[in-house]
Amino acid sequence: MHEIITLQLGQQSNYLATHFWNTQESYFTYSENDEPLIDHDVHFRPGLSPDGKTETFMPRTVIYDLKGAFGSMKKINALYEIEGEEPDPTQLDLNPTASGVCRPGKTVLQKADPIQPSPYTEALNSGLPPPRPTPDTVRYFSDFSRLYYHPRSVVQLNEFEVASTIQPFEQFSTGEELFRELDKEHDLLDRDLRYFAEEADFMQGFQVFMGVDDAWGGFGSRYLERIRDEYGAKIAIWTWGLESPKTMSRDKRLLRLANVSRSFTELYTHSSILVPLSLPSRLPPFLTNFDPTSPWHTTALFSSAVESALLPSRLRGQKKETLNTIIEILDLTGKQKVAGLQFSINSSPISDFSEGIQLDIRLSSSAADQIDVYSIRNQNQRTPRVFSQLLTSRGFSPSETSGKEGEELDEKGRRIRKSSYEPITKTYATELAFPILDSFPEIFTVEKDEEEEKEGAEVKVKITTSLSTDSSVCTRLRKLKDTVIKSIGLEDREMLGNDLAEMAEEYHEGWSGGSDSGEDD
Repeated sequence: MHEIITLQLGQQSNYLATHFWNTQESYFTYSENDEPLIDHDVHFRPGLSPDGKTETFMPRTVIYDLKGAFGSMKKINALYEIEGEEPDPTQLDLNPTASGVCRPGKTVLQKADPIQPSPYTEALNSGLPPPRPTPDTVRYFSDFSRLYYHPRSVVQLNEFEVASTIQPFEQFSTGEELFRELDKEHDLLDRDLRYFAEEADFMQGFQVFMGVDDAWGGFGSRYLERIRDEYGAKIAIWTWGLESPKTMSRDKRLLRLANVSRSFTELYTHSSILVPLSLPSRLPPFLTNFDPTSPWHTTALFSSAVESALLPSRLRGQKKETLNTIIEILDLTGKQKVAGLQFSINSSPISDFSEGIQLDIRLSSSAADQIDVYSIRNQNQRTPRVFSQLLTSRGFSPSETSGKEGEELDEKGRRIRKSSYEPITKTYATELAFPILDSFPEIFTVEKDEEEEKEGAEVKVKITTSLSTDSSVCTRLRKLKDTVIKSIGLEDREMLGNDLAEMAEEYHEGWSGGSDSGEDD
């Protein structure tokens, strides 16, 4: 079945992953006559509730976050509550509602008011049509979640509290230290991950959502190192590395960039592919009513691109790819592991992305002068050289996505290049458009057809994405090195600088990947 296990690390990543799982859940069909276009077994696991009577189908994922980050979510949800048993609220609640205070000879339980569900969650729980959330009503990622998770999926780290100013979870080394302590005490892979890995018939790899500009970068780097040691070099590890869009002081920004640099060098070693995700300073015209300060909004934007880009790994039939076959398309040398992600809405199926958006590496040291690859590509006359790319179009008719007349493909379905300077390219197209769910913010400019204008009708958009490796990575990594190197200690400066320089060298302009036919060397 080629199952993928997902790992979610930190608040921003859990917002993105919640959008991702909501979209996956929307693809389920409940009529015998409706054949699903998506292979749900890739990301979902079948099971039974404790009473043995109710079939369950839940995400194959492990969710890590800090104390207080889960909102009203319970570890033991309604599907796993055993009828007739009185639940222990301190075991069910993931929000900080109870704490023990030691007195001589006894422990006193102090209980605070529990976090109340959002209006969206309350409506879902009551079986009523839910109101679309707003940035004000979304306080936690659970406030817009549409599905249940297996109790083993939910892991709260009580050592740190979310948004704490007393003990902030913001330095790479803090995350490293926390992982080592927990792993030494509990063996995290054995406690949290092995259950999902061992029940998979044919696990193809891991999809990781994680922050890279705070302590989650250190926690995730050590976690992926353990996964690589445990499962070997051949297992696919696909990492989405998120940067927070928050505006901050120059000192905080430099700390964040130092975390990003350390995360990139570590994840480059342990990941099969690393795709950085950050909000560009220049936003495209297809965004409307977009609030860059709302994690619900920004991660919705990321999710629409992320979910579309790897759609070929979930499609039923002959068109379905695996993580490893996609990695083979992008990483031609085994060392071009940093890929860029671009996408556009309702444009042509094979877009030049001139009005699209690039979600990539931030380079600047302050919010006032942020430089991202979107602005670089529009300000510089020279276009970066693309080495390889995977283009995915969704929502377009077959006539719109038919190949160019006379275009030749090799046996792997890649376009045959006329010269070694042309990128190795593979394209995918599906009529399955991206659904705008009631949990998703209305951030896209959408022209509705007659059916979509009807009250309650599902709105969908056409999306084109490009995953690519290109020479601009070299420039971005060098700029990142030059910005960060002066702000870190002498003991780390030389090693980090050398690691970033070696990564950048793999993307220089003169590199030639493969023969003219598009075959790998």
